[in-house]
Amino acid sequence: MAADPPIEVRGLVKRYGEIVAVDGVDLTVQAGDVYGYLGPNGAGKTTSLRMMLGLIRPTAGNVRLFGRDPLLGVRALEGVAGFVEAPQFYPYLSGRRNLDLLAAYDGHGASGRIDQALATVELSDRAGDRVGGYSHGMRQRLGIAGALLRAPKLLLLDEPATGLDPAGMRDMRVLIRRLADEGMTVLLSSHLLPEVEELCNKVAIVRSGKIVYEGAIADLKRGAGATYRLATTDDERALAVCRAQRGLADIRIDHGYICFAADGTTAAELSQALVEAGALITMLAPETVTLENLFFSLTEGDTGGRSDGALETVPR
Repeated sequence: MAADPPIEVRGLVKRYGEIVAVDGVDLTVQAGDVYGYLGPNGAGKTTSLRMMLGLIRPTAGNVRLFGRDPLLGVRALEGVAGFVEAPQFYPYLSGRRNLDLLAAYDGHGASGRIDQALATVELSDRAGDRVGGYSHGMRQRLGIAGALLRAPKLLLLDEPATGLDPAGMRDMRVLIRRLADEGMTVLLSSHLLPEVEELCNKVAIVRSGKIVYEGAIADLKRGAGATYRLATTDDERALAVCRAQRGLADIRIDHGYICFAADGTTAAELSQALVEAGALITMLAPETVTLENLFFSLTEGDTGGRSDGALETVPR
């Protein structure tokens, strides 16, 4: 019998009066995933994480963590840890003393894991200092140390790199990568797309409470096709040719270049059409598709609903 996935969410809804914060979310996080939960501010990411951790009750739908309903109590959260929004500590106590209190509350041998947790987040040398003197990045790492006291198999993190300087972002990225490499499943909510692209193998992209894409980042990029940047001796004529050419999509002017999406065969056919029209090519270069490009395509304009495994071309 196959093991239950670390996270399985079906039909998740949360309403606050007339406001629908989360609207029919479905997602599955498999063991070993580093899974990015992405969306603009106000898209319902934090509300979703609160329901996943059993902190608030869904209006409809259900969450299962390793097959267990998180609303059924502490035992249902065995093997699960994390934090929503910024982790909170007593600023007048040391980092170690804060972890002592957390370990006493959690039990189950957590106190014996304090030294290892501090070492993992590279705070051993500052463990005796008051948390009030910690940088924002150090407090974020202490929050992860607190989560590690539970010896989790699943770690849920809400915007762990928000507010960090570049060095802090790098340290957080290295830490999350190390935990994943050690076998931990990680779900992280974030709007820092380059960080997510480097860390995550799968993503769910949410817009106005609804999932507009869920799946592997590689599949999302593959479905988007190639994009090109074009310059010619007569860009006005070239733009008319592009608009008349079959197979081109998302045609636009960007920083003085004609940009479009097309496959390789269509781009070659366009080259011939441009020469015949008297618009000689001075540059035709493929562009690397980034998660950021695709994110904005899916969260701006009219997506026409959810996309699973393939990106629909939408207005920017």
